[in-house]
Amino acid sequence: MKWNKADIEKDTVRAISEKYDVELLMAAIMVRRGVTDPEQIKFYLENDLMFSHNPFLFTEMEDAVDRIQQAAKEGEKVKIFGDRDVDGITSTVLLKEALQKLGIEAEWALPLGNDPYGLTLEVVEEFAAAEGELLITVDCGISNVAEITRAAELGVDTLVIDHHNPQEELPPAVAIIDPKISESGYPFRDLAGCGVVAKLIWALEFSQTEMYKEELVLLHARPGNDTVILDAVKICNLVEIDRLSENLVPGIVRPDQTRLASFLLNTQILVYNEKQQRLLLQKVFGPQVDINVLDVAPEIWKQIPKLQNMSLLKIGDRSRSNRYASGIVSEIDMFLSLFHSYVLRRYPALSTDFDKHLDLVALGTLADLMPLHGENRLLVRRGMQQLNSVERAGIHQLLLQQRLLGKRLSTTDVGWQISPVINATGRLGVPNKAAELLITEDTATRQALAEEVVGLNRERKKLGDAAWKKVLPKAQRSYDDLGGQMVLVKDKSIHRGITGILAARLVQFFGVPATVVADLQSHLVGSMRSVKGFHLKGFLQNFEDIFLDYGGHDYAAGFSLNYEQFDEFQERFSKSVAKMEPQDQVEEVLEIDAELPAKYLNPDLHKLVEQFEPYGEDSPPIIFLTRSLKIANVELVGKGDQQHAKLLLDSGGYKWPAIFWRAAERVNRDFALGDTVDVVFRLGRNYFQNTETSQLTILDIKRA
Repeated sequence: MKWNKADIEKDTVRAISEKYDVELLMAAIMVRRGVTDPEQIKFYLENDLMFSHNPFLFTEMEDAVDRIQQAAKEGEKVKIFGDRDVDGITSTVLLKEALQKLGIEAEWALPLGNDPYGLTLEVVEEFAAAEGELLITVDCGISNVAEITRAAELGVDTLVIDHHNPQEELPPAVAIIDPKISESGYPFRDLAGCGVVAKLIWALEFSQTEMYKEELVLLHARPGNDTVILDAVKICNLVEIDRLSENLVPGIVRPDQTRLASFLLNTQILVYNEKQQRLLLQKVFGPQVDINVLDVAPEIWKQIPKLQNMSLLKIGDRSRSNRYASGIVSEIDMFLSLFHSYVLRRYPALSTDFDKHLDLVALGTLADLMPLHGENRLLVRRGMQQLNSVERAGIHQLLLQQRLLGKRLSTTDVGWQISPVINATGRLGVPNKAAELLITEDTATRQALAEEVVGLNRERKKLGDAAWKKVLPKAQRSYDDLGGQMVLVKDKSIHRGITGILAARLVQFFGVPATVVADLQSHLVGSMRSVKGFHLKGFLQNFEDIFLDYGGHDYAAGFSLNYEQFDEFQERFSKSVAKMEPQDQVEEVLEIDAELPAKYLNPDLHKLVEQFEPYGEDSPPIIFLTRSLKIANVELVGKGDQQHAKLLLDSGGYKWPAIFWRAAERVNRDFALGDTVDVVFRLGRNYFQNTETSQLTILDIKRA
């Protein structure tokens, strides 16, 4: 195993440390991870929802909100249709709760048993026959062109709330909210399905305010060189839609002779500090001109008292958001940012109350392995805080069942002990069990469902272990036949619910993209998982003419096809792989984030590690290197075969418990009691019998 610590520019580290007021070590890790752009840095350092993107940046968000409002007003019959995985389940629950708040008692459904992924014609026709009027797909729908076309023919309107890659033809829905559509208008493409639903929920909450669809103009006058500069920004739903700036000489022009006149026409004009603004406006236009303005400063000061009587310039000097601007922040931009913060504080449904949705957003985002960069970092970080508050009764019951209640949950806990349990219900064909666990208000029902859900996960593990033994020999033959480029396995005994798990394990085992196909007798379904740099969409397009359907993400996708077409698929699959460029097998590399002298290895290091949370896809835990540590104790641990090594490492000031997984055979060969060693590790905590202690997880070790 190779160790690599990338070289970095010390000047860049120092500049980031000074500009953003962070320790040099943190700045160095950020630079080594390529986090140097202000827009990236912002989501590592900030935890305020004002830094998240406005949902109305979605081009069709207003259309979606209006259609739901119409359904609420007219008492329409509404149905939510989701997906069977954690993202689909959490998306369904979140939207169900939000619609209920609007007075809509929506039906909801998820694919059960061997139902295919996504919306089906059967669901559409049954809903239409029951006089349904609005169908909302969550975490699916973007590829359901035929089904949504049929819904329109039957008089059913559809909203698609999804995050999967679109195909060339989009469904004829009333509105499509999907950040991966090129014309979506949204600046961040990597939201999970539940994240997109959360954006819709925020927009629905905003639509309950008097500002929904109202055009407002923020106006600010400031002195220039013998002139007065008038800056104005026009917003709607807090989204900037236009702006202008005019530099006017006092007494030369009337208001109607400026571009400002048409810009302000028929809008509410907001200013900050009316007295000062009127003086400047009268200076440029004369005392006889009276522009009707509303001073929002007093209202802002009510919500943010510490800003009382402060000018925009002074607020700008203290503003955290200005640190992430690419240039000098103007007073009008400061006014715009300040007004945004004011609105979030004035309406708790858009801020503190909105947090209550983010526990499920964190669950779905982590389970769907969405990259934890940009806005996802903020949503998951706040979601983890909400998850740890354990306000949701269904989560409380699940944590109780998993013996996690009272523990400070990490993203690792979610990934290993919560997401798989919820996911197991979908894999075994009963995702409704997990959804009902999160929805039901009945205590006894909730307890019974939690027990059942955990039991299903145990069953899923047994199925996976048994299938792995059957699949591995076939996978090895496929790997050899395909020149070590890919793996394709089909087996009648594979349960359709574990194809994704098996494909992921095969990717880990062979280091190449893997496809696992299950036989449902009526047809075949397959899951494909990939490696970095190999996007699945382009590869699967080679077979779209024989697929019944297909779709997914860049590195995780699925498909279905008729049984009799598998031979053709396998033949074309092999030919496509043969055309691929050979992938070099390279030695595994540990990318080290920071080398720490032994004296810096102390409990305060936890604070640094926590500043980089949340950890997950594209944001792995920090990897440290410390040299010349003494091995003070070694013992073998593990159930039965004792495969693991438990060490005590002496740094001089502290002695650190450490675990080295599957390293028993290396004891007394590569290291031994009393050795001085260089260690690559992650810093974490061990939770045992209600006691939390620091622990190093060793990734590699060498004698010094």
